[in-house]
Amino acid sequence: MSGAAASASGADGTASERLAPRLGRKRDHTRDAEILKATLDVLAETGYEAMTIDMVATRAKAGKATIYRRWDTKGHLVLDAVSSMRDTALSLDRLPDTGSLRGDMIAMINPHWLGESEQRIKILSSLMSLLYRTPELAAAVDVALVEPSAAAYRQLMARAAERGEIPASTDIDTLALVIPSMSAYRVMFMRGCADRRFHEALVDEVVLPALGIRTSQGATDQRFRHR
Repeated sequence: MSGAAASASGADGTASERLAPRLGRKRDHTRDAEILKATLDVLAETGYEAMTIDMVATRAKAGKATIYRRWDTKGHLVLDAVSSMRDTALSLDRLPDTGSLRGDMIAMINPHWLGESEQRIKILSSLMSLLYRTPELAAAVDVALVEPSAAAYRQLMARAAERGEIPASTDIDTLALVIPSMSAYRVMFMRGCADRRFHEALVDEVVLPALGIRTSQGATDQRFRHR
């Protein structure tokens, strides 16, 4: 997503700049990861409006010109930084397989995500005003933070349906969005912490009951089982 171009109204670009494809430029990507991490750190500390390319260059120990060779504007840099937040630990071929849907969903609670929740709250809160005006940024947040988890929950529920733990008619596509969407809402709009306790409550009090599975002290009491 790094190759995008827009007409910027200033050296750093503006919140409403248009992000369009950039063509014909070869770039050295060797320092991208460091620069994107520095961008996220500065965003968390200062917010989008106060953040400058100079701040990022200082944090990344990179020249300002080096950053501008990769990203034309602050908006493009932030867009790529948000995209880099995607949780690569959610590999669909390495999902938990505990033998029960609840066990799998609890095992999905990612310590890496939970450990960084405070920084993510600050980053996403600083971008709230931009999300409404910049569809590309809203899409990046969805791709980086919501869809990977939703895809994993879809697969876990499909597997549970195959073994008869939940009905084959279950609306998996909708229910798979519950945990990632509510977590994102809690972080971005309520400025709360989507910690382990919050995730467990979503599993036990929202998703499993919607599937017809009741929990009691961590054990599931299944009201129906389709074979």
